Amino acid sequence: MPAAQIAPGEATLDDRIANVLGGRTASALYKSFGMLTMADLLAHYPRRYAKRGELTALSELPLGENVTIIGQVIEARERTMKTKRGSIVEIVISDGRAHVWLTFFNQRWRLNMLQPGVRGIFSGKISDYKGKRQLAHPQFEPFEEPADSEKDSASLAAEEQARRWAEAPIPIYPATNQVTSAQLTKIMRIALDALTLSEDPLPASLRREKSLLSQHQALWQIHRPDSEGDSIAARRTLRFTEAYVLQVALLQQRARSRAEPATPRVPKPGGLLERFDAALPFTLTGDQNLVGAEIATDLAASAPMHRLVQGEVGSGKTIVALRAMLAVADSGGQSALLAPTEVLASQHLRSIVRALGPELAAELVPTLLTGQQPVADRRKGTLRAVSGQARIVVGTHALISGSVEFYDLGLVVIDEQHRFGVDQREALRLKGRQPHVLVLTATPIPRTVAMTVFGDLDVSVIAELPAGRPGIESFAVPLATKPGWEGQIWRRLGDELALGRQGFVVCPAIGPKELEIGGALEAGEEAEIDPDLAAEPAPARPQMANVQAVLERLRTLPQLAGRRIEALHGRMTGDEKETAMLAFAAGEIDVLVATTVIEVGVDVPNASMMVVLDADRFGVSQLHQLRGRVGRGGVPGICLLVTTAAPESTGWQRVDAVAGTLDGFELAQIDLELRREGNVLGGTQSGGRSALRLLRVARDGEVILEARRAAEGLVEADPELQQLPALAAAVRRRLDESSRDFLSKN
Repeated sequence: MPAAQIAPGEATLDDRIANVLGGRTASALYKSFGMLTMADLLAHYPRRYAKRGELTALSELPLGENVTIIGQVIEARERTMKTKRGSIVEIVISDGRAHVWLTFFNQRWRLNMLQPGVRGIFSGKISDYKGKRQLAHPQFEPFEEPADSEKDSASLAAEEQARRWAEAPIPIYPATNQVTSAQLTKIMRIALDALTLSEDPLPASLRREKSLLSQHQALWQIHRPDSEGDSIAARRTLRFTEAYVLQVALLQQRARSRAEPATPRVPKPGGLLERFDAALPFTLTGDQNLVGAEIATDLAASAPMHRLVQGEVGSGKTIVALRAMLAVADSGGQSALLAPTEVLASQHLRSIVRALGPELAAELVPTLLTGQQPVADRRKGTLRAVSGQARIVVGTHALISGSVEFYDLGLVVIDEQHRFGVDQREALRLKGRQPHVLVLTATPIPRTVAMTVFGDLDVSVIAELPAGRPGIESFAVPLATKPGWEGQIWRRLGDELALGRQGFVVCPAIGPKELEIGGALEAGEEAEIDPDLAAEPAPARPQMANVQAVLERLRTLPQLAGRRIEALHGRMTGDEKETAMLAFAAGEIDVLVATTVIEVGVDVPNASMMVVLDADRFGVSQLHQLRGRVGRGGVPGICLLVTTAAPESTGWQRVDAVAGTLDGFELAQIDLELRREGNVLGGTQSGGRSALRLLRVARDGEVILEARRAAEGLVEADPELQQLPALAAAVRRRLDESSRDFLSKN
């Protein structure tokens, strides 16, 4: 292993750890944490700080508490253990009034350090052994022995030194079996002594304005604080610095993407959009008009639009998207609507054709492309897309396949983006020449919220529901504590059916071992629905509800006697799913027992009730989407979220959160707090693992917005940061190649 090659006080953040601390240390840090450079090491911040305890007189030591004491060694001896091999070193210290025994197991060398007469500071947890106060394996720091002429002043200095040492927080680092927190503390001390930082990534004027420390001082205080105030000030500086560096990176990427021109899409006077608006049988809501105007402004610009439309379930997002498609069609371009399921894609097509009317539909030729279409139908749809005959193409993942091309793709609409990966969305976007992108969602996933707060998306909100929508009531049904409520669930469903209405019963599984999508939830089973929940430990509990068993049981319940109850799930063929949905929409089925194939887009105005079984097995976004399938007509909706999750468990918290609000952004914020923001700088869609270090989107929104405002003028004036090389280096260090690629796709 090579030895350290860089002298103390000369290392930079870009230097390799091996060249500063030596090969053995570098190898251990790489294997444990993937660290290569000094920047990697010093960005490994303490997760918390411990306290040594208040300075305490020996006569007042409380049992079971961490204490810090000053004492002088009056006796030191070693004795052999009686019941096992080895020895115990016993040290007796005194403050002149009382005694405390220090014990060290198999550490004979302590006798050389703690000889009678040595004074120092000792810290540890006090215990009682055979009536004696004892510290086992305490931390200690001996005082240097002064000359006789200096003893009086040295005694006062020792007291002050002891007080400072007692008050200094002890960093506790994320650690491994190979590299402990205590070892990291020592490594950080050596690294800080070796470090030199001539320039700061934050402009001096900004540091003064925000009352921030220099980067060097902040790193010193977060790793070697003298007081709690030191660590707080350091975290404040480094948190803002992290937000600022990321904002600069996002603004740089935004500027680069906007430098690549998109074709402006402006509707013609008297054209397709005006004709559509004139024929609308209803009045758009105020929010729909406002968001439509924002989209129209984006489409008319020469920079590509990247806008998120967050609309509450049933708020009319699809009609807003259709108006954008017509504006693009007016300019000769095409639009592609990417839907997550074949059921939803088919329904979108029917809704679009119905909304356009016969004349406009004949001109625009709305076309469906899915993976389960007959070969002849798919070939016909592909030809319509590549020739430009189809101005609106609706499809599933089939749109992404290499065989599908467009004549002039001007707008990509992503419906419920949490169902698609970043690469899938990018593959569709690349089928056009800088097409505009419109993302529709009712509940943003945590990373989407994170990216929104970071300013990478323009956001529009449709909160106003169309006139006549009575809304939805949601209730959590905790069978773990109220098992007797189960019968009431089916009586309530029977009451709704008696009023001539219809209902859904949603299960997380198709059969006992046949689930919708992968990832482990319970031992021996695959997870359904939300892979983000796969990492949660699954307590012992009854088998999860599945469509086959629930369908059979519901058909035997007296409360539902005589009702037409059928199934809908992902293992059915496309024709079978289409037949079931059409029959339900026509009122020929009373209760549909389904999986999440009905999660988005299913529009049956007469459906008034939904029962979600094992609701804790679904994510927040899924539950919010599912309940949006009811209450879409003139009758109020009711959603019962049934769970056997233990009170206060994360699963129960999700269910209770969804039952408590209909606000999609509020639910996304709750989801963010439960699961964290996911990897803001990479493709990971789930929460839990964050690429952020000190920054937390759920907590630090104001810090991020402040950083955004501070970075905007700077990047506008100097987009390549030529005048700020330290900031450019910080951005380069923070974003690896894959992170840059991710930002370019978003």
